[in-house]
Amino acid sequence: MREPPRRRAATVATLAVLAGTPACADRPVSPLPVRPPVTSAAAPSAATTPPALTPTPGINGVSAPSRATPPNPPVRSRPPAAPRTTKPTPPVRTTPPAACLGPVRYDLVLAETELALLKSLCFAAGGVLRIQGIGPGEVTVDREDLVSRNYEAGVVDIRFVRTGTVVVTIPQDGRAYPVTVVVV
Repeated sequence: MREPPRRRAATVATLAVLAGTPACADRPVSPLPVRPPVTSAAAPSAATTPPALTPTPGINGVSAPSRATPPNPPVRSRPPAAPRTTKPTPPVRTTPPAACLGPVRYDLVLAETELALLKSLCFAAGGVLRIQGIGPGEVTVDREDLVSRNYEAGVVDIRFVRTGTVVVTIPQDGRAYPVTVVVV
């Protein structure tokens, strides 16, 4: 089978071009420019500092330009960061304030205490206010969801189970005395 005339002409033309071209051995070849590895943090980048061209000996004594490593540029420092304009959040308190009693039991003996002088108390959650010398159902609280109460033999135990503020009202001599209890 014979090749079509057009295809044959293209093949002959390609062979003629390749046969007339000498091999690459006749031309001098110079090495590619190589930079040494950079070991410092303040390495120059190719975008900021162009390397200088210096002649180096090539193959067959012909000099070819190569890229030399430029000297280290001066290190630029950043301007200081602008201060934040937002207010810092207050630290989360993990311990009760010094005025708080902690998760302890506080005994309040009504026969020995002047209730008019007792305005407030502070407990950590789990603290107990024990009121001694009172009848059943006389002590009231305004926040039942924050306390657990128990009465037995003239003693009322009020356990503060959640944080918040509870007003405990204690009657004595025909008058009601409110005691504000802060639970942290």
